Order: sequence, then C-alpha cells, then structure tokens
Amino acid sequence: MQPLTAHWRKALARRRRQLMQAAGDGAILVLPAAPERIRSRDTHYPYRQDSDFWYLTGCDEPDAVLVLVPGRKHGEAILFCRERDPEREGWDGPRLGPDGAVDVLGMDDAYPVSDIDEILPGLLEGRRRVHYHLGRDADFDLKLIGWINRVRAQARQGAQPPQEFLELGHLLDEMRLFKSADEIALMQRAADISVEAHRAAMRAARAGIHEYELQAELECVFRRHGAQPAYASIVGAGANGCVLHYRANSAKARAGELVLVDAGAEYRGYAADITRSFPVDGRFNRQQRALHDLVCRAQAAALAQARPGVPYEAGHDAAVATLAEGLLSLGLLQGSLEAVLANGDYKRFYRHKTGHWLGLDVHDVGEYRLDGASRLLEPGMVFTIEPGLYIPPDDAAVAPKWRGIGIRIEDDVLITRDGHRVLTGALERSADEVEALMAK
Repeated sequence: MQPLTAHWRKALARRRRQLMQAAGDGAILVLPAAPERIRSRDTHYPYRQDSDFWYLTGCDEPDAVLVLVPGRKHGEAILFCRERDPEREGWDGPRLGPDGAVDVLGMDDAYPVSDIDEILPGLLEGRRRVHYHLGRDADFDLKLIGWINRVRAQARQGAQPPQEFLELGHLLDEMRLFKSADEIALMQRAADISVEAHRAAMRAARAGIHEYELQAELECVFRRHGAQPAYASIVGAGANGCVLHYRANSAKARAGELVLVDAGAEYRGYAADITRSFPVDGRFNRQQRALHDLVCRAQAAALAQARPGVPYEAGHDAAVATLAEGLLSLGLLQGSLEAVLANGDYKRFYRHKTGHWLGLDVHDVGEYRLDGASRLLEPGMVFTIEPGLYIPPDDAAVAPKWRGIGIRIEDDVLITRDGHRVLTGALERSADEVEALMAK
C-alpha cells in the first residue's frame, strides 16, 4: 500500500475520534475490511477496499478488522490484520503487519487477525452497544454473533454482554456526506483525470469505431494517471444510449449516431462521474442538437438550485420542469405543462432522478430526506447533476427522426459557502463546445 503522510494519519485519527464521540461511552464499533472475491476458479477480482474501512484506516488490505473502543485506556483504535509472511509476500506482495498498523497507519494497538477469536470477546465485554453494518457480510455477521454469545455464556460469572446492535451507517454516513478540504482535493483530481479521459474519447470517435475502443481510450487515461474506473464505463452508440445502465460496449458506432459516454475515474478511493453525449462524426443533426440543447438547459436549471439552504430535490424539480416544457415545444409531448408534470407523462423520456451523492462510492452514502422532507443543501456536500432524455427506438408515437436518440449530461458539483463549484466544469458541454473540440 502507498505510505500515508503524517497529515493523512492525523486526518484518519480525527475521523475515528469524531465517530467515537458520536457513538459515546459504552459503545464498541466493529468494521471488517472487504473480503477478496473469486472471479473464476482460483483467480480473484481486483481488490477494492470497503469504503467505510478505507475512510477510517487508509488500509487497503483484506483480512482485517477495525475495532473502536471509546475510552479504552490501553488504546481506542485497534486493528486486527495479517501478520508479515515472507513466503506469501513473495507471491502476493508486502503486508502491513501489526507493527505497520501502528507505525504506518497510526493505530493505537494492533494484533494478528488470527488472534481475533481470543481477543475480541474481551473487548465486547462491558460494552452496552455494538455499532456494526449488520447484514452487509453474512459470514462476518455469524462470527460477531458468536463472539457476543461467548460473552453471554459468561454472564453468570459477572460478564456483561452488549445489549444493543445499532446500524453503524446512522453515524458514519452523515460524516462521509460532508467532504473535508483534503477529500475535495482528491475528488477534484479524479474529476480532472475524468475530463481528460472524456476528451480523449471524443477525439478518437469516428464512424465504425467500436464502443469498447472508446472505452479503452477512456480507461487508458485513467490508468496513466494512477486512477481506475470508479464504476463500469458505459459507452452506448445510437439507440444503446437509451439504455441507462448499458453494459455490453460491443457495438459499432455508425455515421450520424450519437455516443453516450458515462464514465469516471476513481483516484485514491474517491470517484468522479461524468456523462457526455456527442456525435460520432463530429456534427449534431437538427434533432440531436434540439434535444441536446434542451438537456443542457435542464442541467443549467438544476445547477441554479445548487446553493446552501435549498432543498436537494429542488434541482430535480427544476430539471423536470425544463425538460417537460421543452418536450411540449418540440411536439414530443402533448397537453399542458401542469398536466404533464402532474401525471408524469415526461417519464416516458426521462426515467431517473437528476443526481446522487458522490464520494468514496459513486452512489455515495447520505440521507436525501430528513423527517419526511428533502434535506437542505449544505457546504461540503458533493453530488451529480445529470438530466437526460431517451427516445426509445421502437416508440411509434413519435416521428422516426427522434427515435433512438439518448442524451445525458452529467457533472459533479460541490456546495460551497456562497454557492457551488462544478468540479468537472472544464469539460466541454454545449453542442458548439463539443463540436469545436471534436474538430481539433
């Protein structure tokens, strides 16, 4: 793993202290690392650490467990991890080891993960509440219940087992929702890499190119900058752009088609998420431009709502109103604006919400509603704004010239004290900007 600077060790320690303060005395917090996953037979998928575990430890190894014990005199932050093993390290690479967990990560204490069965029941004893992601890892759930039952079995001898299980996300999700300056810097780097990648794909586009070739252009830029895909890249040519989570990326782009690219880099755990729709041969036709301009206007309407004190849902409502009005003007919907909004007719062509939280996960943690109402935007929140229009290729109710056009425009937005900052704002967005870039 990459060495942590003193600055990052302090930041991680600060997060752990904040979480323990929120949990309070009498609590114990247990977070296992993500397990390795088999891809096929004896090969594994590339390892990706659990986001919560990474957020609190900076450790990218499997087979580890973080235990936080507020007020423990011998150290509150304890990591169970693999021991050093020269034989295995010769096959799989260096390991941190318990000593490294203290020296490199700044843990208060560390033990071999092979000793967890003997040590963890003693840490649970006397704690009233266990904060844990119950149900996320069924195998670890059983282990934790077994350790608690061992404490319960000693109750006649005076042992005090925990009495409550509490969902860890209630505390940790809210912390992660608000990004620090350090996190924002990493997200900006992920955004900058993603901007360069999208430009590379636009410049490479030509009639006859395969979707996977454009995917390769994107992901080459990611890897060249020490990043990786934050999610499976979507490259949909023609009518494939109408499939929201298109996966195949195998078709050829034909002259006159649009290509919808939804792809973002993950840099040091933090995700970017960008979508652009562009003509494979560099020029929008009349219908493509009309719909592209409309989606741009919808995004601008949503972005105008991105400021502190405004309900999160206001951006979606503004985008929907703009899209519905435009669809009526173009003749793709009929009736009054009020009726189209009330009965949801616009959902024929716009089926998703206008954004989501963004951070260590591309669809990041955090509540969208509090006490039944849309939560208000606050500085430090980061989310996407991504309106779109998708005219199904088989929709006989619209003229053939519109069919099979799929357009989405997505950017990453940070709420600041006085408004917002578009982290991905450097990437060409309007039809004129896209055509100018592709003409270079």
